[in-house]
Amino acid sequence: MNSRLLSRRAFAAAVSALSAASVCAPALLAHGRARADEPHGEPQGPAALGRLTIAVGGQGVLYHLPLALADQLGYFRAEGLDVSVRDFPAGALALQAVQDGAADVCSGAYEHTLRLQLRGQSYRSLVLHGRAPQLALGVSQRALPAYKGLGDLAGRRVGVSSIGSSTHLAASLLLARAGMGAGDVSFVGVGSGAAAMSALRTGQVHALCHADPLMTLLEQKGDVRIVGDLRSLKASQDVLGGVMPAGCLYAPQAFVQKHPAQAQALANAVVHALKWLQTAVPADIVKTVPAAFLMGDRSAYLTAFTRVRETYSPHGLMPDDGAATAWKVLARAHPELGDARVDLARTFTNDFVRKARIKFNV
Repeated sequence: MNSRLLSRRAFAAAVSALSAASVCAPALLAHGRARADEPHGEPQGPAALGRLTIAVGGQGVLYHLPLALADQLGYFRAEGLDVSVRDFPAGALALQAVQDGAADVCSGAYEHTLRLQLRGQSYRSLVLHGRAPQLALGVSQRALPAYKGLGDLAGRRVGVSSIGSSTHLAASLLLARAGMGAGDVSFVGVGSGAAAMSALRTGQVHALCHADPLMTLLEQKGDVRIVGDLRSLKASQDVLGGVMPAGCLYAPQAFVQKHPAQAQALANAVVHALKWLQTAVPADIVKTVPAAFLMGDRSAYLTAFTRVRETYSPHGLMPDDGAATAWKVLARAHPELGDARVDLARTFTNDFVRKARIKFNV
């Protein structure tokens, strides 16, 4: 894709408030095994490429499923990597861990690379997990039993994983489509998992924008009515105007330059996991991920997986119009960014994925 420069004077103050998406879940367990009919390549031996840490905000959500599969199926180790996955209560904290040197790579929303470049920091997506936000906005059935439209949320509290997160961005865009501005509701950071569920059920918030399997579970239990849905490719096209790159592995450019072999191994493992995901049946998924990821409801988890399955990347490549779509969405939600300069070509690379696709015949 051609690099596009979008110009304007810096908006550092505005952009500094933006943070990574945060959805949290239980810690990822280190077990699991690949199916016998999948090629593994030639393992380079335990830790042949050394140890590295991947930070993630909510590793149990379906948004991060390709990462979980690569770890659970042993694909990182097959590539010679000794990977430690560290879970954080919010995506912003996962990103901060990378910035502080406590982690090497982050699993999170691609749009963060755009935000970071606006703050003078060079980060790059190495491999794409998803091509739609996989988020939904639900209204509390208890708080608004007579709900008729998004305008009914005026003056109400809307829960998001954290202020400045991708859940915040998605909620803002969905409300804007109904003619509502940022000041028409109060956004409240509620974290994820049990904390987010409690905030909705106890009336701390009147609506919630979050990821699956949480939103499907709340919907099936009758706690929410889904009024805005970004969990399909069609919704991404209709609401966002194109394919929206979402979850990915991204890292500082300095890491990519200093450790190209590790970057390649990471891309190999995730592309391998994406290939496995293309033919896996739902039962394969629930057998592979830790039981804690199911949030106590196997049926709801499977329903949620089936709904978002099409949004996973089949190969890990950044779509041709993906970066431009992500920037347009971010700028639409934050008009103060105006014509700020963003070099889209410097926020991702497809080089590692292209080699991985050859290796695994994807």
